[in-house]
Amino acid sequence: MRRRTFLTAVAAGTTVAATGVATAAEACAAVKKPTTVAYIEVNDHSMLSAGKYTLANDGRPVVDIAVIFAANINFNTSTRKAYLSFNPQVTSVLNNRATQIKPLQDKGIKVLLSILGNHQGAGFANFPDKASAEAFAQELANAVATYGLDGIDFDDEYVEYGNNGTGQPNASSFVYLVQALRQKLPAGKLITLYDIGPASTKLQYNGVNLANTFDYAWQPYYGSYSANPAFAKSKYSPAAVSYTATSQATAASFAQRTVTDGYGVFLTYNLTEANTATYMSAFTQKLYGKNTVYTP
Repeated sequence: MRRRTFLTAVAAGTTVAATGVATAAEACAAVKKPTTVAYIEVNDHSMLSAGKYTLANDGRPVVDIAVIFAANINFNTSTRKAYLSFNPQVTSVLNNRATQIKPLQDKGIKVLLSILGNHQGAGFANFPDKASAEAFAQELANAVATYGLDGIDFDDEYVEYGNNGTGQPNASSFVYLVQALRQKLPAGKLITLYDIGPASTKLQYNGVNLANTFDYAWQPYYGSYSANPAFAKSKYSPAAVSYTATSQATAASFAQRTVTDGYGVFLTYNLTEANTATYMSAFTQKLYGKNTVYTP
């Protein structure tokens, strides 16, 4: 299946500049919790939708992290190596970062690139050796640098391990990959996990625990609420809601549970161009005590 508490200064009205007026940059820089994540299917919808929603009487974006869904990990049958691939829609978003990515970043929204299997047998969990994992990590780091992204999201679905004579998941592959990516990315860049597939079960190797390496992770079954005790509550979303497939009442209920249970992330999926402010208000009221405002 595919797929609030504020800082003290903000609660008091946001730290103000010398003029006594808070700047937009200061407002966006203030941390709001839980962190709201939105996956956007760029084959069908615009990334810019993530920037059209703010908290009422506040101005900060509802969406803190917008995820480009999705690039692919493909397999070259000639070289026998995995490689990073972009379909035409993802390519268009990346090549037009000035109009598709930077406007979101200017509002304080982090933009990540999700990496997804593509039925070719190449996955995060079956690199045959450390060097192969590190080579793919370099491709990911290069994409972040080239397109001015804020990080990488791993989604270990649709791989079909074993296709094209590829190996089955092994214990070391994903740990090597994520370790290498963390070393290659500049400070402040994010690495997140869509908590599904063989890679999600192979987070520990040789004394390394990737649960401590990911910035955030979230459970993958939309319309459900399920915790994973392997991750710190501050970094995990047990709630998963789809704007087009999960009822508004369920979204509100999950948001309340997120706050009550002390989790730091709230996952949403399939944000479209439609005005979704009413739906969002149902969960932002629970998460942050504020309605959502839509600005076309």
